[in-house]
Amino acid sequence: MSHNKQLKVSIVQHSCTADVDANFALVESCVQQAAKQGAELVVLPELHDYPYFCQTEDVNNFDLAEPIPGEKSQLYADMAAENDVVLVTSLFEKRAPGLYHNTAVVFEKDGTTAGHYRKMHIPDDPGFYEKFYFTPGDLGFEPIETSVGKLGVLVCWDQWFPEAARLMALAGAEILVYPTAIGWDPNDTKEEKARQLDAWITVQRSHAIANGVPVVVANRCGHETDASQHLAGIDFWGNSFACGPQGEMLQQTKNQPAIFSITLDHSRAEKVRRIWPFLRDRRIDSYSDLLRRYKD
Repeated sequence: MSHNKQLKVSIVQHSCTADVDANFALVESCVQQAAKQGAELVVLPELHDYPYFCQTEDVNNFDLAEPIPGEKSQLYADMAAENDVVLVTSLFEKRAPGLYHNTAVVFEKDGTTAGHYRKMHIPDDPGFYEKFYFTPGDLGFEPIETSVGKLGVLVCWDQWFPEAARLMALAGAEILVYPTAIGWDPNDTKEEKARQLDAWITVQRSHAIANGVPVVVANRCGHETDASQHLAGIDFWGNSFACGPQGEMLQQTKNQPAIFSITLDHSRAEKVRRIWPFLRDRRIDSYSDLLRRYKD
C-alpha cells in the first residue's frame, strides 16, 4: 500500500439553491476550507451544484446536465489541483441526447480524473423521481484507485443495498464513500422521521461492519421546495458522518451546513478483518440465489 496509513478526510455538508453559480462558489469555498484543515480527501454531497430537481418531472431540467469531461468537470479538476486534494464530486452527466446519468467523478490531487462511477440503483418515489432523469449506471461496482487509497464510491440510494457495498469491498475498496441527498417529507411525524434517520445511519454502519472498512457519508441539508408545488418539498436531514471498520462512529454532524474532518487509519481495517474474518467464512458455494429477484 503506497499511500499513508493515516488519512485526513473532510466531509462537506451544505444546502443548495436555484442559483447554480452560487452553489458552485459555496462548494469552492468549502473545499478551500477543508484543504486548510489539512484534508487529503474531500467528499461532497450528491448533485451539489443544483437544487434537488428530481422532486418533479420536468424535461427542462435536462438542461442542467453536462458532458463528462466537460466545462463543469474541468472546474472541479482545477479545484482539486489548486487545493491539492482528492475530490469526490457528484455531477449530472449528459452522455448523449436523451441519455443521462447521476455520476460521481473523483479527481486526483494533480487535477487528473482518477475515475468515475454512475449511480446503479435509481429510486422512483414521491419527491424522488430519479428514474425520469437517470439511466442506471453501467460501470459496475469498481473501486477508484487514488493516491489516498481505493475508494468504493456509491451514490445515495445505493447506500441501502448491502450487495453494492459487498461488491465494492470484494473488488478491494478500502473506504466506502456515499455522496447523498436524502431527507424527510415535512408532513411525516416526528416519530417516523426519527425511524428513517436511525435506519439510514444503521444500514451504512452495517456496511462498514460487514466489510471491515470505514464508511464516509456526505449529505445535503436545508429545506427545498417542490417546483411543481404538488408536494411539501424535502427537509434534507444532514447528519453526515464517518464510521470505522467496526461501525464505530468517528464523527457526525447535525442538520446545518458544516465542514468537518476525521482521520482514518488504513491499518485498522486489516486488524479488524483478522478478528472478524467475514470474507474468509463466506459460503460462496451457496449464494447463487442472490441472483434471483425473489424465491417464489
